[in-house]
Amino acid sequence: MKRFSYVLIAVTVLLGVVLGSAGAQSDNPLEAPVKLYVPEVISVIEHDPEAFTQGVLLYDGSLYESTGRYGESTLREVDPATGEVLRSIDVAEEYFAEGLERVDDTLVQLTWQAGVAFVYDLETFEQIDTFEYEGEGWGLCSDGEFLYMSNGTPFLELRDPETFELVFSGLVTLQGRPVQNINELECVGDYVYANVWMTDYILQIDKTNGVVVGVIDTTEHLLSDEERAALSEQQVLNGIAYNPDTDTFLITGKQWPKMFEVRFVESE
Repeated sequence: MKRFSYVLIAVTVLLGVVLGSAGAQSDNPLEAPVKLYVPEVISVIEHDPEAFTQGVLLYDGSLYESTGRYGESTLREVDPATGEVLRSIDVAEEYFAEGLERVDDTLVQLTWQAGVAFVYDLETFEQIDTFEYEGEGWGLCSDGEFLYMSNGTPFLELRDPETFELVFSGLVTLQGRPVQNINELECVGDYVYANVWMTDYILQIDKTNGVVVGVIDTTEHLLSDEERAALSEQQVLNGIAYNPDTDTFLITGKQWPKMFEVRFVESE
């Protein structure tokens, strides 16, 4: 009974934080079953505290990272074992870089409000193409068939990985209510994992119907109280990269001094 109450309290808090006025659309807090998870920290890795992390992904032993802010945006390759930046290129100062994903031998990097995504050669970081889209760009991930893109609304867009054309736009709901501020994404099997902007929560979303089936609460499991106190309100949790070899995740935040290798374990 205690565990059920804790899950209900955590989900209720999350509803209040991320749903806003949209929460008025449902009066049933138990409309869909939601599991509560916490991160089990396996290892701690250094992270560049100047990196305003917008998107990360793991591939072939390297961590690729997109960092944001006008005049500070970059594309980077990082050693996931040490956090060392192995190479980095600057994005033109008129762009605010956002989410990042690999498509075959290229990297696709979103921008926030410019309506353009940059396509880079994975080996050289040479920009070889661009895609255009309407609306904002936030997070990006791939399940091998489609690109999933967030844009600051409660919708996830499915896009063709070759043309970036919009295929479908689906609503994300938590207990029947639209979820606001879906940010950085990571596609893993049947699920899309999503940071929620300005919170310490990660959502586990069923990609077939947009329903949130799990909530990962990181509020007390990563940074120390002193480390949190040193951060501004915008320096929040953001960045999810899945390692299929170890079935673990690397997670970090905007200008956080650390990355964390974690497993998501159901809360007891």
